[in-house]
Amino acid sequence: MLRISDISYSVEGRPLLEGASATIPTGHKVGLMGANGTGKTTLFRLIRGELALEGGEISMPSRTRIGGVAQEVPAGPTSLLDTVLAADTERLELMAEAETTGDAARIGEVHARLADIDAWSAEARAASILVGLGFDSAAQARPCADFSGGWRMRVALAAVLFAEPDLLLLDEPTNYLDLEGALWLESYLARYPHTVIIISHDRGLLNRAVGAILHLDERKLTLYQGPYDQFDRQRREAAAQAAAEARKQDAQRRHLQSYVDRFRYKADKARQAQSRLKMLERMEPITQMKAGRSIQFTFPAPDPLSPPIIALEGGAVGYGGAPVLRRLDLRIDQDDRIALLGRNGEGKSTLSKLLADKLPLMDGRMTRASRLRVGYFAQHQVDELVVAETPLQHLARALPGTPPAKLRARLAGFGLGADQAETAVGRLSGGQKARLSLLLATIDAPHLLILDEPTNHLDIESREALVQALAGYEGAVILVSHDFHLLNLTADRLWLVEGGAVRVFDDTLDAYRRQLLGEKPAAAAPAARPAPARPRPAPRDRIKDLRAEVGRCEARIEKLQEMRAKLDQRLADPALYLPGKAGEAAKWQKKRAEVAAGLELAESLWLKAQDKLDAAEG
Repeated sequence: MLRISDISYSVEGRPLLEGASATIPTGHKVGLMGANGTGKTTLFRLIRGELALEGGEISMPSRTRIGGVAQEVPAGPTSLLDTVLAADTERLELMAEAETTGDAARIGEVHARLADIDAWSAEARAASILVGLGFDSAAQARPCADFSGGWRMRVALAAVLFAEPDLLLLDEPTNYLDLEGALWLESYLARYPHTVIIISHDRGLLNRAVGAILHLDERKLTLYQGPYDQFDRQRREAAAQAAAEARKQDAQRRHLQSYVDRFRYKADKARQAQSRLKMLERMEPITQMKAGRSIQFTFPAPDPLSPPIIALEGGAVGYGGAPVLRRLDLRIDQDDRIALLGRNGEGKSTLSKLLADKLPLMDGRMTRASRLRVGYFAQHQVDELVVAETPLQHLARALPGTPPAKLRARLAGFGLGADQAETAVGRLSGGQKARLSLLLATIDAPHLLILDEPTNHLDIESREALVQALAGYEGAVILVSHDFHLLNLTADRLWLVEGGAVRVFDDTLDAYRRQLLGEKPAAAAPAARPAPARPRPAPRDRIKDLRAEVGRCEARIEKLQEMRAKLDQRLADPALYLPGKAGEAAKWQKKRAEVAAGLELAESLWLKAQDKLDAAEG
């Protein structure tokens, strides 16, 4: 059991914790929540004993082993597998002692302890963890020095998971994982045999891997039972109740004050007035909970283009040697919301770079709509911001001639207030840099927005703002993300990048999650006798998917009808047919024909989808 009792701690005279207390039972999985800068990472350092408390006490059972991902990631000639195996120091020490000791009794004790800690299966367990985090058997035999910093962070995570400390402290563990690794980690932590505390803004992780939320707010700690969604609901309900009580108290206070003001100087009412004055003095003000930050991203609307905006036929792409992806036959329309699935290293980022025109096509043909604008967000672009310049300077360079007041307003819309607008980028937090890069990627109203891990370093409020912005965005979206919640709410098409190819994944995200984790769908109860005269209704999930497909078809038809109406309005303009404008009129007529053909195809797809739904519903 971890007991935090009345602790206090300050940084440069600013209190982060004052009289904070919490008790976490052994074996519980807890998410540590709190706004940026409230002291979550500092609390971890206090628990580990790296910082000295100013007051209070943190206690746990003696000999408790505390573990977390090391700041210094492994980078030597040792193989990945051996690096992970070395993390269990007790096992290594016991095995060394077993080979050197001559005491028969001690040898028996050593082998008994080795059996207790399951030492003989250590290599298989370490390999299993590495596979879950994206390393196949060939990669496990390679030295750590062969891998980039992000991959070595995974090795460090694998090492601490293999060591199985009694208290596991993880700070944003999914920031360097892909979707597949993040889903595996959720499953692993849910069955981890000891206590876990996780700092995370990953809503899926906080809903599926933890059973309680420890909230750090106003320098205090409060433990809420249940996953994140339950915590969020409890907080909202408590805030609404506190606001209602405060309004009620304010009304009562005004009523009492009015009575005092009217009658305090009248002899026959003075006593009653004094009584009400004392009631006012005794009335404790109700403290309202602070409202969460209101962040609302706004992506400018692009002008409509004729479908498709990108078409690939027999495409191949790579980095100069053998192609990473081949036989690419893909089509993207302006209303598409596509999530790229597939393990790290399969080519998701390569495909993103090709579509963003950052990589040339090695073979095949790519057709791009004229006037197509592409917005591209990737983590390396966050790293390429000019650290000595301010966000205001970055924006002024992207929008020359724009008044500073308008630039500040654009920055404020992405959660970068007056202070951050003129702060050097090098001094901004990771989340602030990510929001600036997101603003720069969408500044010219792109028709296609490619987002490669956009939620790294974004807190939950910013992630929800991104979901809302994408819901209202009128362009196409290509998403690569480990944030299952974001993908679930945003994507309506899934492409699987695997084995050097890209194909449509015809099932749901939940089915993909089950497939990754090796879970089998629940077996249906055997029917007593078949009923041949009446077809069995389709499963509920299948009907839900078919209804969603019909809805997507209807939305596509609606957008194409709007595009056709705008083109008809354009073509109805007499000025378009003046002498010398014949070429322009022909161009718009061609676009109108393309949209009409697209609408005919969309209506055909809608009819097929509706027929499938009607058949499924019986």
